[in-house]
Amino acid sequence: MAEILVAVDRAAGRLVEQLVTGLRDGIRAGRITGGTVLPPSRQLAAELRLSRGIVVEAYQQLVAEGYLLSRAGAGTWVASGHTVEHSAATPAEPADSEPEFDLTPGRPDLAAFPRAAWVAALRRVLSNLPHADLGYGDPGGVLRFRKEIASYLRRVRAADATPDRVVAINGSAHGLALGLQALYERGHRVLAVEDPSADRPRGLLAASGMKLIGVPVDDAGLVVSELRRTDATVVFAGPAHQYPTGVVLAPSRRAELIAWARAVDGTILEDDYDAEFRYDREPVGCLQGMAPDRVLYLGTASKSLAPALRLGWAVAPPDLGARMRDLRGDSDLGGSVLDHLVMSHLIAQGAYDRHLRTVRRRYRQRRDALLGALAQELPQWRVRGVAAGLHVLIDLPPGSEETALAAAAQARGVRVQPLGPLRFAPGPPGLVLGYAAVAPGRLAQAARRLGKAAGEV
Repeated sequence: MAEILVAVDRAAGRLVEQLVTGLRDGIRAGRITGGTVLPPSRQLAAELRLSRGIVVEAYQQLVAEGYLLSRAGAGTWVASGHTVEHSAATPAEPADSEPEFDLTPGRPDLAAFPRAAWVAALRRVLSNLPHADLGYGDPGGVLRFRKEIASYLRRVRAADATPDRVVAINGSAHGLALGLQALYERGHRVLAVEDPSADRPRGLLAASGMKLIGVPVDDAGLVVSELRRTDATVVFAGPAHQYPTGVVLAPSRRAELIAWARAVDGTILEDDYDAEFRYDREPVGCLQGMAPDRVLYLGTASKSLAPALRLGWAVAPPDLGARMRDLRGDSDLGGSVLDHLVMSHLIAQGAYDRHLRTVRRRYRQRRDALLGALAQELPQWRVRGVAAGLHVLIDLPPGSEETALAAAAQARGVRVQPLGPLRFAPGPPGLVLGYAAVAPGRLAQAARRLGKAAGEV
């Protein structure tokens, strides 16, 4: 295994982009030659003093672009044929363009953001806001925000939420950081994570200082019997809509998971990232409503409105919530009072519910368009997780090379997410396809190109 020389300026930010660019440029220039086996993501992360999630995301991007190849059990290595020779008169290679069809999962339709409603609410808030309220707010969120969020969650998510239990956060990642720090202070050292699960939060989870353990997910959700075999006292899970499988935690498993938490004096971190988008029935109630003393609930407006808002909410047991407020007050003095008040106004006036109804119809149409196109172009692919959310999971035929397929799709202008990087343990091949940000007709075109890509590998 060769030593990989790449510089990353941690202070400059955009670490994934820096690492992707450094590795890509090294491959093009011939400094990293075809066939070179790259260090495991954990090793390279330690060498560069980065989170493992950043390295995994960089490797995944370069696999999708065709610069790297990867196979479970065999590691990641450099594909051949990417060295570029430049003469003095040859201009530098232009930066890689965005794919024509980006099916990256987890992306909402940003064009659907309710700009007019947001601006109108902001004007109303500013016109009525006392001067004194333009100072620093409560680190846990202004009272009106906490009241409206608690009321909304009781009504829509069957949560056991009261204003004193709500903590305003800058998205679920921020809530995780605060909650994990508080739990680490209490002596928790082993954190269980669903397998497979989103790779992006893993760097954050690892940064907590806790040991991460993957626990398998089946058609009934997290396998609690396997969780009991571990030393974990904290678990991060998505009971209402697990990512990426889309499975709902079965009622019997819900009871088992709560019993496990009480038996080990543990805490369940409930990720409720896109539960508003269910298409076959009303959204399943959150787990927090069944065990408010054992669940730290995390919700966000990133999927329902836009990630740029950095707006979310946690509902925590009283002692944990109090510590999270203190930690937030010590670190950033609280969030945006104006954004909290605008969100409160949208909820109180029913504008937030109307927006959700609108985008839910739009996303269902796009899901149906993708499913219809996949059934026509790739009938041999099994599609799962179709009842809710913003993505579907594809079970590829046995023996399929998911990374090669992703690279072939990328070459045809379609970006997809291989399932392998989302796993702790190796498993069957798959792809995760997001559909919320792509119009129905373009989803049909993307499916046709995927079909052609599949015929090439």
